[in-house]
Amino acid sequence: MVPSSRYLEAPQRLRAFVRAHETSLAILAALIGVIGGLVVAAMSAAVSVLHAVLFNLEWGQRLSSQFWIDPVRAILVPTFGGLLLGVAFLWLLRWRPAREVDPIEANALHGGRMSFRGSIIVALQTVWSSGVGASVGLEAGYTQLASGLGASIGRAFHLRRGDQRVMVGCGAAAAIAGAFGAPLAGAFYAFELVIGGYTSASLMPVGIAAVIGYFVAHAFDPLSLGVVAGRFGDVLGHDLAVAALLGVFAATFGIGIMRVVAWTEALLTKIKLWPPLRPALGGLLVGLMALLTPQVMASGHGALHFGGMTAYPVALVAFVMALKTLASIISLGTGFRGGLFFATLFLGALGGHLFAVGFNAIGAGFTIDPAVYTIIGMSALSASVIGGPLTMSFIALESTGNLWLTTAVLVAVIISTQLTRELFGYSFATWRLHLRGETIRSAADVGWIRDLTVKRLLRPDVPTVDSTMPLDEFREKFPLGSKTQVVAVDPEGRYVGLAIVAEAHSPDVTAFRLDSLLHCRDVVLHPDMNIRDAMVVFEGAEAESLAVVEAESHRVLGTLSEAHATRRYAEESEQRRREALGEM
Repeated sequence: MVPSSRYLEAPQRLRAFVRAHETSLAILAALIGVIGGLVVAAMSAAVSVLHAVLFNLEWGQRLSSQFWIDPVRAILVPTFGGLLLGVAFLWLLRWRPAREVDPIEANALHGGRMSFRGSIIVALQTVWSSGVGASVGLEAGYTQLASGLGASIGRAFHLRRGDQRVMVGCGAAAAIAGAFGAPLAGAFYAFELVIGGYTSASLMPVGIAAVIGYFVAHAFDPLSLGVVAGRFGDVLGHDLAVAALLGVFAATFGIGIMRVVAWTEALLTKIKLWPPLRPALGGLLVGLMALLTPQVMASGHGALHFGGMTAYPVALVAFVMALKTLASIISLGTGFRGGLFFATLFLGALGGHLFAVGFNAIGAGFTIDPAVYTIIGMSALSASVIGGPLTMSFIALESTGNLWLTTAVLVAVIISTQLTRELFGYSFATWRLHLRGETIRSAADVGWIRDLTVKRLLRPDVPTVDSTMPLDEFREKFPLGSKTQVVAVDPEGRYVGLAIVAEAHSPDVTAFRLDSLLHCRDVVLHPDMNIRDAMVVFEGAEAESLAVVEAESHRVLGTLSEAHATRRYAEESEQRRREALGEM
């Protein structure tokens, strides 16, 4: 849902000052960075409270790092928690029927506009989902709320479209930097996934927000944030080739996860289960799996911190990976709110460890270090599902501090990302948007194209004539040079075709009535078409100008020339380019 009203508005003089001075965006970015860090700390604390109360844990303990939890709580808490979430969804559907807009969609389609109230609702749903043990990550909630607050600040200062999109990116950067203890990863998450590209104009505000978000979150929770990496051996030349192979496996596994989540949602839709029972069913299944291993619950943050996990027997690691995969698919497919970011890091770490053990068992003439491939697999799988190859590379770098290891990670994430793009075409976020009917594949700003409709571009003062008019009468009414073309309509005013004035005056014409000379009878534009769709119609019709008609009544609204459409498209493209480079 895109906001229709403002919650706050800065004084006019202050707004003018901020719009006139690019460096003033740094102050807004710093404020958003503080907010993003507080969002991470507050949501993490809220989930910890829920885990402590609902699962009877000691304060500071993580649910997914437990060896054992009470079986009754393991089953009842996610089941009834899912039921309450489903009832809340049903109630919200009456109050707010429109779907909430996430940061990627906001920047791609809506010029960085997000609903403040809707972002809070999504964050609360994410906290509850993770708090009752569903296998979902908090990172989606972090970025939703921090970006939503950043968007509200941007709206308060009436920022330009480009700057507004950067403010949304600042919120996401601060949230990810705080969540993972990785300011570089946070900044590049914003560039790659939320803003849709890096520009010099966005570097300063995004960088400031990421650094401040990290320090604020770290001040509240200095020990439990980030990814904890153990010791690992040296990275050698052959590791680059093996890492590329792991990237292939990661892409295949990531595509499978995304497709199965969609299949699960479609299956539940066909079954026509009462909506509140869907998350309840998902919670029950996750709870049953938690009886076997609690590592399947919540985001897996605690399990990834649990350094001995990859030291367990290979069969146990594979078992945990299989159950965690199923738990994540079931949780998201049945309607729990959250993401796959940290879950894919955890699954990738386990998968990388299994890959290394299997590779060594084959006996290729050399051995590889499982600890190294734990980090490589972690980044490669997340790059496939979440996107952002540089983001995942920086998470590895900031977790390990090892540049050579990061080089191997970069090879794996490049292979994983490219294969996912070639074979699947979407990240998890854009895949879910695709299932809802959207066509975007990144956060690159295409919303202005949708806003630039034929209705905004058409010329309404168009002459019309009766299509059955005698040709001599038409020539008398429209002499050569008076008009280029005229729209012909039937007696009810519905579009019939276009009459070319010069052709009607040609001495070679032997027709008696105008309707025998009409062109583009079946080719028209509609007012809700965007400019890109209109250009496709022009190209197919090979026409210089076309009539704009209502879709149902077929009544003529005006005309649009290809030259005018091309000029307006070029003007808007240039304006977006200048905004991205900070020239406006």
